[in-house]
Amino acid sequence: METEALIEEMRRRAGQNVKLGYKVKFLVEDDIIFWDGTEHPPTIGSEDLGDANTTIRISPENLQKLLHGQLDPTLAYMTGKLKVEGSMGVALKLTSMFGD
Repeated sequence: METEALIEEMRRRAGQNVKLGYKVKFLVEDDIIFWDGTEHPPTIGSEDLGDANTTIRISPENLQKLLHGQLDPTLAYMTGKLKVEGSMGVALKLTSMFGD
């Protein structure tokens, strides 16, 4: 799945949920997806907007599975398919939004 398609899916999901309140950077292979959840609806795009509360490293395939409920976030973390730097609480809050 193209990065733009992933961003569009994230924007759709974000609009259906409450304000995240944090900034999250997704490192998806050579691409970056930056989620500025300090506003609602959040700004989600491919531009690196600087420091984030949490950085998540994940492959495009696994991010797509996560967004579509085909990959459990906890299992992904435990098996190394998803790596978290920074606040684990923010990562958990965000991944629970994907499951909705």
